[in-house]
Amino acid sequence: MPDSVNPATAETRKAFTRHDDTAVRHAIDNGARAFGDWRSRPIGERARLMHAAADLLDARRETLARLATEEMGKRIAEARSEVEKCAWVCRYYADNAEDFLADSPRESSASRAFVRYRPLGIVLAVMPWNFPYWQVFRFAAPTLMAGNVGLLKHASNVPQCAQAIEDLFLDADFPQGVFASLLIGSDQVEAIIKDDRVKAVTLTGSEGAGRAVAATAGDTIKPSLLELGGSDPFIVMPSADIEAAVETAVKARMINNGQSCIAAKRFIVHADIHDRFAEAMAKRFGDLAIGDPMDEDTELGPLSSADALDTLTEQVDALARSGATIMLGGKPVQRQGYFFAPTIVTDVPADAPGRYEELFGPVAMLHRVGDIDEAIAIANETPFGLGSSVWSRDEAEIERFIDAVEAGSVFVNQMVASDPRLPFGGVRNSGYGRELSREGILAFVNAKTVSVA
Repeated sequence: MPDSVNPATAETRKAFTRHDDTAVRHAIDNGARAFGDWRSRPIGERARLMHAAADLLDARRETLARLATEEMGKRIAEARSEVEKCAWVCRYYADNAEDFLADSPRESSASRAFVRYRPLGIVLAVMPWNFPYWQVFRFAAPTLMAGNVGLLKHASNVPQCAQAIEDLFLDADFPQGVFASLLIGSDQVEAIIKDDRVKAVTLTGSEGAGRAVAATAGDTIKPSLLELGGSDPFIVMPSADIEAAVETAVKARMINNGQSCIAAKRFIVHADIHDRFAEAMAKRFGDLAIGDPMDEDTELGPLSSADALDTLTEQVDALARSGATIMLGGKPVQRQGYFFAPTIVTDVPADAPGRYEELFGPVAMLHRVGDIDEAIAIANETPFGLGSSVWSRDEAEIERFIDAVEAGSVFVNQMVASDPRLPFGGVRNSGYGRELSREGILAFVNAKTVSVA
């Protein structure tokens, strides 16, 4: 288990020892015992406890935010917003789960027929570091409200966040075993999925991790849900509000220091406005205040780790070697910590591998296109399909983008964002299944058909 390291200073904050197989078995034992009672509790009682968790998130907002900033480098303002959003998703499911899970009447030849939604059991969540609270609570709130129990394998570089989440559920009076965090390595995940008492698995992470988890889940015939990142297009047409598009483009690329699955990464701009857009974007990138993520005035903080910095540096260097133009930035910032300069890359050749990869950091690829057909073709040319943002005030163009862009979501004249009220997920190599909204709570239930003669 790696140490907890502050990415803004590269200093070790705390050392951890991974949980061994005995500890893992103990957690699964506790979860299996807890499930029998938890599934039978009235949904109103589960909602009361989920509201209590939301209240604790509000009360601990500053403490939790500082912990995330110190452990994975998120700007403190964004960390506070993340904690607030977690409270929102807890309240959303506490208030709506009963309606979402109500018996659904169906017509049939029987005198009465309906679908009843029942929990499955222990659900394993394999979660990433970039949103150390939100990724977990958007899984936990619907999963626990459905009557399942949750077992968390968090990213190895945010162990303190993982422990803080378990502590919060316990302090909100959730029964022991209903939610537990395991400090384990990825090499221990397969055995957990194979345990008969674990009924489903959800993962947010890399393609490689998703393939491995999905393969094990498939081998054991268990449901799985995957969110594997993306290389989201941000398309700007001449009819758009260009100033608004530029301001949103900067925010959409730099959110979480550029380390968000739904961050805009490829900016596809019509030739008629390309130069104006590029110039304005470059100015805003160049003016960003880089510094300590604890500083309220900082606009761009560090990457999460030394490995993340090395990976991004190599990807940008490879783009340059392929013939792409580094319009701005392109290198790590020479200061303590894992900082990379705001970067814009243009003229990326079609055969450059980086053109089709996810760049996790403050790097934007800028493409010039001549018409809507070319814009759609470039938007769809990567293997990913998570989110997309399109900017136009032409209704025909908007409808064309909505139908033709291959992604789990299309946001028109706004940046992509997750919202408890809207289904979230991707297609193609960005994964399968949907979190949030009604779809999220139905992801891990048995939709039981009942027919009464």
